[in-house]
Amino acid sequence: MTTDIHDDKIRDHSLAHLAFSANWRSEIGSHEEWLHVEKFNVWRDIDLLPSGLRQDLIGCGVGDAPEAAVVSGDLIAPRRDGEVRDLKRSAFVGRSVNGQPLAPHAGRFYPKGMIEGVDGIYSENMEPMRILRSDEDGIRIDLNHPMAGRDLRIGVEVLEVHPAPDEHGGRCNEAMADLLHGPGMQVRIRPDRATDFLVNGALSRPDNDSDTLFYSIPRMVQHLDARCLIEVQRLYRRLLAGRDRVLDLMASWDCHLPDELPFQRVVGLGMNRDELEANGRLNAYEVHDLNRRPILPFDDASFDAVVCSVSVEYLTDPLAIFREVSRVLAPGGIFVVTFSNRWFPGKAINLWVDLHEFERLGLVSEYFLQAGGFEDLHTLSQRGLPRPLGDPHYGKSPFADPLYAVWASKAG
Repeated sequence: MTTDIHDDKIRDHSLAHLAFSANWRSEIGSHEEWLHVEKFNVWRDIDLLPSGLRQDLIGCGVGDAPEAAVVSGDLIAPRRDGEVRDLKRSAFVGRSVNGQPLAPHAGRFYPKGMIEGVDGIYSENMEPMRILRSDEDGIRIDLNHPMAGRDLRIGVEVLEVHPAPDEHGGRCNEAMADLLHGPGMQVRIRPDRATDFLVNGALSRPDNDSDTLFYSIPRMVQHLDARCLIEVQRLYRRLLAGRDRVLDLMASWDCHLPDELPFQRVVGLGMNRDELEANGRLNAYEVHDLNRRPILPFDDASFDAVVCSVSVEYLTDPLAIFREVSRVLAPGGIFVVTFSNRWFPGKAINLWVDLHEFERLGLVSEYFLQAGGFEDLHTLSQRGLPRPLGDPHYGKSPFADPLYAVWASKAG
């Protein structure tokens, strides 16, 4: 088996680690999606990329990052009015992850297989559909792709280039389909129509015992793998540079803040004193149960940035907390919320567990939008990075924990 001479440039038979990106705007803000493909086979897979990227990728080296504008209909089927259907409510046969019957809520996404009696849809179909209306008269569903009708900009960054075997077979890596599987599910039906997330006990939890009791035992553990932690720090480095006063909301023993950023003051608010005392990044801390008293014990405009790392899913009165964050931020200050797909069972709100990962971006976006006082909303997804060797979850998945983030600035 022969190989190409390795010259650090992408050639017709190269194998490359590529980071694909999609940037787009919606009615609620700006969105940034990243998908890493560690072993992209150029000979086999390049024809599935947008034409602009196909032409520019050959000859690129590490660090190069060509982009191409993609208009609606190029990568995703155009939006079709005929894919919006009115059905009887009995056509929806949804079940939750624990097998309990689901009620369809307007704005939410569900697998198409939860609909009966529509030609071409079978119970195994996991593609998303959106509920546009749900009432006693029936439901209206939208079978279009969540990104149908949207323009976007597709980019690709070259991270590594390797020579590849001279092969003429194998399974195609559909990078564009994977990149755009999920995006679009974080936006509202209309700018003035909130998704019906906060209904029917959505903010209740399986474990209603005291949070103070649950968090009384120090847990000096990481909730993200090492690769995802690097990406969290990279995001904070990008968004928090030049900001002096930082509040780490729902803090623990590790702030995830980059060491090289010279903050004037970092304050932590968390549930366990031992964890907070172990956090060497903090200048001060407060032990405070936000679910029992949804207030922040700080003065107005006392911070330039607030971060909440992998904890937003535990809030039972999130709108009150987001309003409080707006109060304690100085005008132009930023609130950054990051999360992944792991949490303490029983303590996450019921809704969180049933949502698609990209709907969780939509839920946190709703917290910002409904709390008020924020502007310039952004969402980010980062998926597909290789899981570090030695990680305890390495055998379960080859991919690192995904990173999701929502941030916005204090208005005014």
